[in-house]
Amino acid sequence: MKLLYSIHKCDVTVFFWLNRMRLLSCSVTVFRFVSKTADGPLYILTMLILWRDELLRSTVLPVFLLAFALERPLYFVLKNSFKRDRPQQALIGFNSVIIPSDQFSFPSGHTSAAFLMVSLLGHYFPVLLPWGFVWAGWVGMSRVMLGVHFPTDTLAGASMGTAVAYLSMGLLN
Repeated sequence: MKLLYSIHKCDVTVFFWLNRMRLLSCSVTVFRFVSKTADGPLYILTMLILWRDELLRSTVLPVFLLAFALERPLYFVLKNSFKRDRPQQALIGFNSVIIPSDQFSFPSGHTSAAFLMVSLLGHYFPVLLPWGFVWAGWVGMSRVMLGVHFPTDTLAGASMGTAVAYLSMGLLN
């Protein structure tokens, strides 16, 4: 229990340090935009592009579908098992910039899905990997900067998304 308290204390310290950096209103606009890119339509568009090519449809698309079929339920079960309050509920006097779509914080679903997609795309299309990980990292950062996640929520999301991507590739390749 003492370890969890120490982790939470460090998490809150980093959270407040990062949130002091978002004082410029233009940075909030950028973080909102980056966060919205991970809402889901980009993933659907990617799968539609893969579906259009016969070879990709038969080899790559099944891995993407399996990965999301595993990741989304796992995310839901973990989020509703841990029931970690979001920063606005956990920290007295703190208000997030946006209203989150669900109640709990751990793990970050946006970050998990972003790292899942980037890990898959990077495996099949390595040229996308560096830019993809920059984008996925910014998705995680945006969730903290918008005040809806603690840093460890996004670290857990990134780890989960990456692990599920590699598990899916291992199962179907």
